[in-house]
Amino acid sequence: MEESYESFAGVYDLFMDNIDYPAWCTYLTGILKEYGIEDGLIAELGCGTGSMTELLAAEGYDMIGIDNSPDMLEVAQEKRVESGLDILYLMQDMREFELYGTVRAVVSICDCMNYILEEEDLLEVFRLVNNYLDPGGIFVFDMNTPYKYREVIGNTTIAENREEGSFIWENCFDEESQVNEYALTLFIREEDDLYRKHEEFHYQKAYEPERVKELLEEAGLKVEAIYDAFTREPVREDSERIYFIARECTK
Repeated sequence: MEESYESFAGVYDLFMDNIDYPAWCTYLTGILKEYGIEDGLIAELGCGTGSMTELLAAEGYDMIGIDNSPDMLEVAQEKRVESGLDILYLMQDMREFELYGTVRAVVSICDCMNYILEEEDLLEVFRLVNNYLDPGGIFVFDMNTPYKYREVIGNTTIAENREEGSFIWENCFDEESQVNEYALTLFIREEDDLYRKHEEFHYQKAYEPERVKELLEEAGLKVEAIYDAFTREPVREDSERIYFIARECTK
């Protein structure tokens, strides 16, 4: 996890342009407002290049973006300079992040929680979130489902060829460990129009929704809802991405 996205950072947004961030932001802010959070301080775990952080800041939230990749945060900071939005970025591992005080909400999208490969670490993330939430604060995050890893992306190869760069994304899902390995080969164009090859390996773990709910409750959070992504509908057997909404309730 710590080495993820080093080569990819510079072209991450290029290859992620299939994600409709404004629509995701509308869904996310809809949930926040449903729970009475229309402004105030919000922390985003795994903010990456700051695409969602920027959108949430533009919606009027005071944003803190947290990521453990200096390369991704460098891109995020470039966006901040361009937009002029007041965003605080922190280079921290979400398994041991520290804030200066509490926040009204913590959010995390794009399956960042699936990068936590051990249950104990996931529990620690949840405990930290609970610790840094205001009384009654809300935690909203998404996860890829076991169904998605097993039936949709596991043991498949995805490739794209573009002028700025190309990638080959090979997936291998191990049923026993419930870990999906992404072998990522990048060909990135450099100044002399030559393409340099980069290789990276990423790992994500599939968690059963019920187990995630148990870990949230063990961390002191109250699970308010679990939705099929971008709906207010219950999780289905073939849900590929799901959203968890949990509330701080221990203070």
